[in-house]
Amino acid sequence: MNRESPEHQTQSSLVDRFNRRINYLRISVTDRCDLRCVYCMSEDMTFVPRSQLLTLEELFRVGKSFVEMGVRKIRITGGEPLTRRGVMQLFESLGQLDGLDDLTLTTNGTLLNRYAKTLQRAGVTRVNISLDSLQEARFRKITRIGDIRRTLAGIDAALEAGFQRVKINSVILKNRNHDEIPALVEFAEKRGMDISFIEEMPLGETGDHDRAELYYSSQQVLQDLQPHYDLIATTDTTGGPARYYRINDSNTRVGFISPHSHNFCDHCNRVRLTAEGRLLLCLGQEHSMDLRRVVRANPLDDEPLRQAIIDAMEIKPKGHEFDLTAKPVLFRHMNVTGG
Repeated sequence: MNRESPEHQTQSSLVDRFNRRINYLRISVTDRCDLRCVYCMSEDMTFVPRSQLLTLEELFRVGKSFVEMGVRKIRITGGEPLTRRGVMQLFESLGQLDGLDDLTLTTNGTLLNRYAKTLQRAGVTRVNISLDSLQEARFRKITRIGDIRRTLAGIDAALEAGFQRVKINSVILKNRNHDEIPALVEFAEKRGMDISFIEEMPLGETGDHDRAELYYSSQQVLQDLQPHYDLIATTDTTGGPARYYRINDSNTRVGFISPHSHNFCDHCNRVRLTAEGRLLLCLGQEHSMDLRRVVRANPLDDEPLRQAIIDAMEIKPKGHEFDLTAKPVLFRHMNVTGG
């Protein structure tokens, strides 16, 4: 994998109607997960039949085509991506692509104790691990079935494996875990990790709570941290929507992903591929292109695939229209979208 900085690379040839250059692809390899987080899915989920998922070879074809057109960052997501049988094959194939600067993984950490070293050898540069509570009983309540010890062991394994960065992702819900914000930052800082706090995405009915009642804004998180830490705003970026602050005298950065309070659509550089082959042009809209049909209709020729990707740029919307006061317009859950 070519690790030169993005400014030394050819710019992406994928530009949408609003002159936004697309250089970041998120690939969901499965909608299945070994947890049932209350902000992500309902407790009794119906998953996509495995026969409808793109094969690992098809996922690689799509990823390779994007890189050939100038995408420099690919994130593998799910569901829980490490539950996909044989998924290491995909990491290893993507990790060999010239021109790909950043191959990252979003995971709940439960399987990292087994796979972290293999992922690092395959070329994964950074790992984001979901951790919404440090309290065992509360962690189980948020994840419905999770054992925090497995996630903590996964975090330790990721740190030992030697990735460029390991980051914690925490979705904050009012009166569920907002009192743990300083403790989560302390946990990350002690281990030399970054941490991002995420406002809940209003995707799909989870059957657990009223999102407006549990909404906790990034500004509230920042206010909760200011008595404990000197936070310095930065222009740092990892290619995504997070705004970062650096803790004074620390290597730890605190990020905020704020789809409600700080809309990040104007500079959106991302598209998402679902596990069943839909290219989603926006997190909060249904504009999409069926790439599975294109891939399977042209098994030996990637040119129609590349053209379909170019055509899809014309339907990328200006932005999402999240509304906490309304029931979700999108019935697509976060595990289907790709976390």
